[in-house]
Amino acid sequence: MTAGDRPQEPSSRREQAEATYARLFGPRDQGAHEDDPELMEILRRFIFGDVFGTGVLDDQTRELITVTVLTCLQTLPQLRAHAAGALATGVTPVQLREAVYQLAPFIGFPRTLNAVSTINAVFTEHGIALPLPEQGTVDDAARYQRGLALQAPLYGTEIKDDLADLPEPFNEAIPRFLTEFCFGDFYTRGGLTLAQRELLVLCALAAIGDTAAQLGPHGRACLQTGSSKTVVIAALVQCFPYVGFPRAAAAIRAVRHL
Repeated sequence: MTAGDRPQEPSSRREQAEATYARLFGPRDQGAHEDDPELMEILRRFIFGDVFGTGVLDDQTRELITVTVLTCLQTLPQLRAHAAGALATGVTPVQLREAVYQLAPFIGFPRTLNAVSTINAVFTEHGIALPLPEQGTVDDAARYQRGLALQAPLYGTEIKDDLADLPEPFNEAIPRFLTEFCFGDFYTRGGLTLAQRELLVLCALAAIGDTAAQLGPHGRACLQTGSSKTVVIAALVQCFPYVGFPRAAAAIRAVRHL
């Protein structure tokens, strides 16, 4: 490819934003009526110009993060749009589903089911047959040991130790639930790498808020599973437009000294 054949680089925030928007959602009809055009222009330039243009993340990772955050926030119209955007960037249906499934231990089943229904509607619109291929790899007999094998190298026994003074049977049951449910049922599934799962969980914690105690350990787990500190900070910056500056900045403060 010669210099003359190369696509021209966007020369302004607006052009950068329009180019990113088109990659995700297709070219925008710039003549379409908008009730709040000024706000929408600020939104597009900040999200798709500034934020997407900052850091080292590819479009697929950015959209998986966005889907994760929107699921936590239960902003389902925006989730629907970004689920389609994720598919447009090359995220597979299984990856998209797994990003939502693994949030159940963090946001509960009702909100997870709302998000699953939303992305399933997007799959149907795109002609993707349901159910998707199964990704489970454990049965009831193996879920504790398989979960512990993933949990222990990253987090040790800190949860079990912290809850040891609870009355029986809760001192044993609650740490076991975490190991079996979060790590055994979800982290062992296919579709996403361990590094992807940890990075997305970190962003989920940023979106949920009031999770400083969890952000540090999960930030360290991101580093242990192969993400650089630059990637970790970039992932949290990607959360800014959706969770707001206070929550995103609090999350960055929690991991900046890792």
